[in-house]
Amino acid sequence: METASLGQVVPLLLRGVLYRDEEERAWQQLIELQAAVRDYVGVLSLELYLDEAEGYAFLRGRPDDEGATASPPRLVARRQLSFPVSLLLALLRKKLAEFDAGGNDSKLVMSLDDAAEMMRVFMPAGSNEARFVDQVETHLNKVAELGFVRKLRGSRGGEQAYEVRRIIKAFIDAEWLTELDERLAEYRGHLAGGDDE
Repeated sequence: METASLGQVVPLLLRGVLYRDEEERAWQQLIELQAAVRDYVGVLSLELYLDEAEGYAFLRGRPDDEGATASPPRLVARRQLSFPVSLLLALLRKKLAEFDAGGNDSKLVMSLDDAAEMMRVFMPAGSNEARFVDQVETHLNKVAELGFVRKLRGSRGGEQAYEVRRIIKAFIDAEWLTELDERLAEYRGHLAGGDDE
């Protein structure tokens, strides 16, 4: 029975993120067999990241050993992100932290205009507002492909709505956000200091 269940759960994890609300049966099997799943994927130099409270799980490669002479081939691809996509991810994570601190609903839902407004401060000023919003939508679609936001079927006021997925917390933690705030403060201070010269 355990092998059959592993044969159902592990392939789902190898394909991507497993969400409790989308795959309830597989999620329950994962919870029951998580030690066996960890052992099974460990042979492949992968580790299971499981957040029961938020309801998601995924596999990631183990960090490379410093003393290892040869590292095994990478089974989980690394993706290099463009600056706007990285910035958008950081801003979405920060917005989720603020949302959680406010004790709001369990889902943060944003519109394209909300995302564009967040990014406007950090992007070069342009004369074409429609083009800027189109670029933000392209970046938001990339973030959706990566699984950090989900397009909602219904729309907010006639425009596409996006749910910020809580898995973003596993990739951008609170410590990283604090470092980002410090760097942005330094950057603003540098810009303000440059104006005085």
